[in-house]
Amino acid sequence: MQCVDCVAQAARSTPTTRTVFGAQVRQGRPVVTLSIIALCAVSWILQLTTSGAWTQQWAFSPAAGQEEPWRFLTAAFLHSTSPLHILFNMYALWLVGPFLEQAFGRARFLALYLLAALGGSVGVLLLAQPLEQSWWTGVVGASGAVFGLFGAIIPVLRRLGRNAGQIVALIAINMALPFFVGGIAWQAHVGGLVVGLAIGSGFAMAPRERQRLVGWALPVVVGVVLVALTWWKYSTVPQLALF
Repeated sequence: MQCVDCVAQAARSTPTTRTVFGAQVRQGRPVVTLSIIALCAVSWILQLTTSGAWTQQWAFSPAAGQEEPWRFLTAAFLHSTSPLHILFNMYALWLVGPFLEQAFGRARFLALYLLAALGGSVGVLLLAQPLEQSWWTGVVGASGAVFGLFGAIIPVLRRLGRNAGQIVALIAINMALPFFVGGIAWQAHVGGLVVGLAIGSGFAMAPRERQRLVGWALPVVVGVVLVALTWWKYSTVPQLALF
């Protein structure tokens, strides 16, 4: 028999095991990764059962994003009605998500994922042409966020002394797909990849004594940059293109 206070005191005095990147080592399931997959699955079911109303409400397009900025993020939890789209993205997320969640910790991993998703939408915005069809074309999918994870895992593997060649090859193959398959928002892939590389490099290369500082400061800086790029793009658009 042990008293509750004794057990709590022993737990506080036990050193916390941390990863190379400063995250607390956790046993059990990757909670954040599984939660994202569950949200995407529920959202996809709603897309199928509402005759497209759910998709229209949350999908992103440069035109819609001006009036409803939350679409920059919500589009990452939508997919096309084809099961292959969501299955591919969720499988890719499951391949790299648990590893990065363990390496960076839940909070930093969630920040990475959400900012990469935003980066994907910002990539679509920056490369869209006002007064052309691309300005009003809706975009859905977690691909931008997933490409962000692909980008982030490269500096992580390098920091651990492991070969990142397979990830680089996978990125190259997926970047080439839009040249052969239509309907792929490659702009979101580029945007998410750039954000993932930036955040992943910062998290992976931060000195031990500054990992906590970089963990919250870097996502804030990246978020500010994405907002600034969005504001700049919209400020250069003729008013006619916003409606």
